[in-house]
Amino acid sequence: MRFLPVFLDLATGPVVLVGAGEMARAKLRLLLGAGASVRWYVTDGDRDLAGLTEPERSRISFPEGAPLHADLTGAIALLCAGAGDVAAPLAAKARALGVPVNVMDELSHSTFIFPAIVDRGDVVVAIGTGGSSPVVARRLRELIETVVPARIGELAALIGRWRTPIKARIPEFPLRRRFWERVVDGPIGRAVLEGRLTDAETELKTIDDATDYARHSLGRRADGHVSIVGAGPGDPDLLTLKALRALSDADVVFYDELVSPEILDRIRRDAKRVPVGRRVGQPGIGQDAINKLLIETARSGQRAVRLKGGDPFVFGRGGEEVEALREAGVSYSVVPGISAALGAASQFEVPLTYRHEALRITFLTAHKAKDAEAVDWSALTDQKMTVVVYMGMSAAPTIRDGLLAAGRAADTPVGVFARVTRSDAVSAVGTLNDLPALVDEVDGGPALLVIGDVVAHSAPWRQQQLLQLVSTYQMAAE
Repeated sequence: MRFLPVFLDLATGPVVLVGAGEMARAKLRLLLGAGASVRWYVTDGDRDLAGLTEPERSRISFPEGAPLHADLTGAIALLCAGAGDVAAPLAAKARALGVPVNVMDELSHSTFIFPAIVDRGDVVVAIGTGGSSPVVARRLRELIETVVPARIGELAALIGRWRTPIKARIPEFPLRRRFWERVVDGPIGRAVLEGRLTDAETELKTIDDATDYARHSLGRRADGHVSIVGAGPGDPDLLTLKALRALSDADVVFYDELVSPEILDRIRRDAKRVPVGRRVGQPGIGQDAINKLLIETARSGQRAVRLKGGDPFVFGRGGEEVEALREAGVSYSVVPGISAALGAASQFEVPLTYRHEALRITFLTAHKAKDAEAVDWSALTDQKMTVVVYMGMSAAPTIRDGLLAAGRAADTPVGVFARVTRSDAVSAVGTLNDLPALVDEVDGGPALLVIGDVVAHSAPWRQQQLLQLVSTYQMAAE
């Protein structure tokens, strides 16, 4: 390790910035965002502060004199960004005075480098590559961003506020450490990460015997919890940060059969995995049995995840599970996921709404023909309504017949979008009259049916129209 990670206290003095242009302004924004006071020697005379707030501007001073003679008295550090020929002699001056210096993209003149930063308030993660590859550092930062909770800084701040009072109540360090471990890993920490800071403060205040609370963590696990998590349509990169966090914390994951293997790979390695879903036409264990498993797992003190394809509250029976957990008095939370309709819309450029053309959307499900027969199709004939059908492949003929009989035009554009956001995603587009044939084209699901004029704006529709034009031209040329 050539570079020692060090955190500078920016409240102890100013930072001297020398340079101009976007490079200097990028460093300026970084410094101001961290709360620094900045002496800025502008090398091109352009002191434009557009985009900065008044409090931020108040922390910037523009000293008189040439940049080469910059006043480094009391400076925490010197930064040169876009400083040109003045950077090297200034860096030598800073080193002679013992002031840390960074010359952007000039490692030989620098005594420190800037890491890639994950900023969570009181929690800051710095990633460095010794100045050799900022791109690698940024990519690593992106990975860390996905697993570090957005409110982890608030949790650290909460502990900081209570640190002294708890130290007075638990003098023994090992026991005090266990106390904070239980706070971080249990309901109090979870409440902070979910944005319920007041609840967390209240629960801390109600702990009468802090020593007993800490000792409890030795013999009993923290209270169990169930997270009902939307896995999205299949692409693991579409998982939310909260979903990834839940998967990394889980003791047991109960997952649907349609959750992709790539998403299952994001589950903590030592977590137990239990398949509980079912495919169309195949029996599952039943919703009541799933509810019972979730309740029993939480009551045993474990953290359970109910992992569902798409979003839990869009044809995912998430509402039923929430009611069961609520009635059982089990702690739970819901993490939304990207529904298949939104995944298809983005991947195949299907605007589910379109100004003046599609003003309403209806989502429905039709596992079987009898499900489709029970739908009131007369309510879905409005030309300005987009109809999205989940799990409607086997019922496609009944769906078509119901809409046609109710009065929807036979030439209404429709699309069948299968395995959306996955590597084997495929689509077939045409008209309502041809819907069953389009379902056969995609060769297996899961698939989504989109019915309405918006399909004519999709990428597959445009591609099909182009191919037809080319074919027509070729036939005419022959």
